Amino acid sequence: MKFNPWTVALLGAGLVSIPAITRAEEKPNFVQTALASTTLSGYVGTSVQWNFGTGNANLPPYAFGGAGKADGFNLNVVELILDKPVEAADVWGAGYRVALLAGPDANSLFTQSLGVTGDFAVKQAYIALHAPLCNGLDFKVGVWDTIIGYEVFESANDPNFTRSYGYTLEPTTHTGVLATYQFCEMLSANVGIANTFGPTINGRAFQPTPPNSQAESWKTYMASVTFTAPTNCGFIGGSTLTACIINGFNQGLFDTTKVQFGANETHYYVGGTMNTPVSGLKFGAAFDDIEVHNGSGEIWCIGGYGAFQATEKLSVYARAEYIRQRGEFVLLAPLPERAIEFTTTVQYDLWKNVLSRLELRWDRSVSGTGVWGNNSDLKNEFVLIGNLVYKF
Repeated sequence: MKFNPWTVALLGAGLVSIPAITRAEEKPNFVQTALASTTLSGYVGTSVQWNFGTGNANLPPYAFGGAGKADGFNLNVVELILDKPVEAADVWGAGYRVALLAGPDANSLFTQSLGVTGDFAVKQAYIALHAPLCNGLDFKVGVWDTIIGYEVFESANDPNFTRSYGYTLEPTTHTGVLATYQFCEMLSANVGIANTFGPTINGRAFQPTPPNSQAESWKTYMASVTFTAPTNCGFIGGSTLTACIINGFNQGLFDTTKVQFGANETHYYVGGTMNTPVSGLKFGAAFDDIEVHNGSGEIWCIGGYGAFQATEKLSVYARAEYIRQRGEFVLLAPLPERAIEFTTTVQYDLWKNVLSRLELRWDRSVSGTGVWGNNSDLKNEFVLIGNLVYKF
């Protein structure tokens, strides 16, 4: 161990000792103490896909798809997460979570603050608070993931790589305050208030001029309830059922008859997952319904899911959906009034920390026009995708 001349002089005078110096050097500084309970995690997502046929100008409008990923290799997204959860023993606890994105999917999430562009985005950034009220009340203050939906942004945590139409219809993130309360082991609830349906960080519902002008106090309100079957209920133990409602301003809606952006809407959702007596076999279902209030418009989607864990490394997933939309406001374009999609995914985890999947998806119009660009010759669209994700 090396000491500077001043320290050597103090040692010679007997004013300090080597153990005291050693303990002082080993004492953690403020930064080390603050980061001691912070974890770093995330993933890198890549894919390669082949869209059957020629011409990719008009593809199914599900989230994070599109012509930019057709017929080639893709870097989809990189996500880094810094997380400091609230300590269970801390009565008035506090923590935080920051999730940062890089890559093309960062743009497609549209969370960038107004006027900001580039392949970088903040997905979540909130302060977590715990208050000792009854069973404990937890808060998220800042930007947080929506409480609605069967699927999530991180495709590695979804049963399939491509997103469902249900997910595409749902909001993704909100800027506001969310409260969570666990009534008991079986029942929990969320209540929140946000600026808008999202996803733009710090977006506002009110606009300076008609026809989109709203009062400055206009906000988006949401609530959800989740029931979880207790473990002593046999094979259905752990099965879940969630109901959710969100009401507010969606700046993403487009009125084709009035050339008007933004609308007030209510989004209803019911979904859940059920275990079965067959080991490794699960089924799920999700229903989304959106009603537009300041104009005519409605869209709803129902989806079914199946998952089977064949071996420790091999899993098979399936999804089927039916979607219907009508009215002046267009939520998904180009899409006919009625369409269906079927997706099958095989997952085999060959490498440690690596998720590897092969997926086949079929979208089809079941109305009078084609699925893409109102071309009756394009009623079917097939895509084959290979997906690799490294999680850390």
